Amino acid sequence: MEASDATAAARQVHHRWRVREVPDGDFIVFADGSLSVMNLVRLSPPGQPDGLRAERWQWIEHLRATEWSSDNWVEVGSVLSSHTRAGSRALGGESANHGSIGWVALTRDDDEGILEWVAISNWSNPFSEVTLDETTVTAVSTAGRVWTFPRSAPQQVKITEDPAYPW
Repeated sequence: MEASDATAAARQVHHRWRVREVPDGDFIVFADGSLSVMNLVRLSPPGQPDGLRAERWQWIEHLRATEWSSDNWVEVGSVLSSHTRAGSRALGGESANHGSIGWVALTRDDDEGILEWVAISNWSNPFSEVTLDETTVTAVSTAGRVWTFPRSAPQQVKITEDPAYPW
């Protein structure tokens, strides 16, 4: 991709973030305009023979794109939780465009709230709680799933807890 194309993609991402929109789908969008296509995968079925009732899930990166386009953008204006630490802010909430889907973002904690990355998942419930430490953004969905995003590599997210599967 040409440098001017990369700059244009980054400008578009930041413009859309300022009006509180992100691409519709299962993505992590980075401040540099690149995009990671993700897929939520169930690693273990409910009702395991060993007596475990919780499901195991992972959000897996399928590809990383530096050139992409989105016909549909969704609103991410509903912030349900926010946490600041050492010049950064983690935000979590919901988009009601297609029901109630979850999103998590890491921004600078300044007047402009410049985006570092945002993750949106059509398969996640809204995120009602976020916390931030030096290395991790942790987000809890309204369904009780705990998503752990490495700050510098959010595409390596893990779902570290899941509530017991209802029988």
